Amino acid sequence: MGPVSRPNMVSVGTIVWLSSELMFFAGLFAIFFTVRSLRPDLWEHNIELLNVPFAAANTLILVISSVWCQLGVLKAEHGQKSRTGSLLNVAGWGMREWYVLTYIFGAVFVSGQVLEYATLVSEGVTISTDSWSSIFYLTTGLHGIHVTGGLIAFLLIIGRTYTTRTYSHAQQTGAVVTSYYWHFVDVVWIALFAAIYLLGA
Repeated sequence: MGPVSRPNMVSVGTIVWLSSELMFFAGLFAIFFTVRSLRPDLWEHNIELLNVPFAAANTLILVISSVWCQLGVLKAEHGQKSRTGSLLNVAGWGMREWYVLTYIFGAVFVSGQVLEYATLVSEGVTISTDSWSSIFYLTTGLHGIHVTGGLIAFLLIIGRTYTTRTYSHAQQTGAVVTSYYWHFVDVVWIALFAAIYLLGA
């Protein structure tokens, strides 16, 4: 038998924390479907105000960002923190470049959410309009806060690549657990998009 290796405590802690976050969002989904079952008339009226094609495009942007994030993880696991050649040589990109691209796509997604909110508010739909608008802003807004938290984490991970000469195991772990969180908010949004924009239609 080979030596027994202890699991990485940072990764385990992150997974446990994300499990609690999953319960948090499960509660929001429970509120969402409860209100929907009690007031189906609100859904029929307000669903027409949502721009489903725009939301679908915004969702695609977030999904693609997870692909870039995972490519960054692969580079981090191989100890390549930054590009080895020209910026135009995508094959030579390191974790830093893929995470910067992930950050850009994530920022575009949040900007899209803000634009959608501005459009709804201009049409008179605010968080206090009715129960539909309340749960819409609550669920999507809290998710948006989580995405923003992920963007801050990416900035920290990217910044650490500039402050040290060697790419340590701790930095690799930080990059990996950040990807766990990013994939988590991605999956949660896919579920929210399906519940609000597709099932609600």
